[in-house]
Amino acid sequence: MTRAVRLTAALLLLGAGSLPALAAGPSIPNDKVEMQGLDKVTARVVRFEVARGQPVQFGTLRIQLDACFTSPPTEQPEAAAFLLIDDLEQDRQERIFSGWMYASSPSLHALEHPVYDVWVIGCSAPLEAPAGAPELSNPVPGAG
Repeated sequence: MTRAVRLTAALLLLGAGSLPALAAGPSIPNDKVEMQGLDKVTARVVRFEVARGQPVQFGTLRIQLDACFTSPPTEQPEAAAFLLIDDLEQDRQERIFSGWMYASSPSLHALEHPVYDVWVIGCSAPLEAPAGAPELSNPVPGAG
């Protein structure tokens, strides 16, 4: 069973909670999510970033990042983002997605839209260095 499936199962069983509390080890919070979007009508694929607090528009979709976590380097690579996606078609706004998307399992919690597909590629811009990370001010032992 993949890590994303285990996390989703835990979320469903426990109801509410955050991704870091459910992960096997500590998760690294990030400030941005890297995404890719597909316009099914034009077959145009676009890669873009969404920063927390700065919604991005892709076609008629407005994508907002609430949280993005990556696994520590000692674990299997995984990225998960909690996204809020609104469809701004014409003069109405409708929330069409609110939940976690996983980079390793894009179809697990996929956006269902007749014109657009979006998925998570990864997270970037860590908020802070993970606990226990070595200082890089003097990376070579015995130097200087």
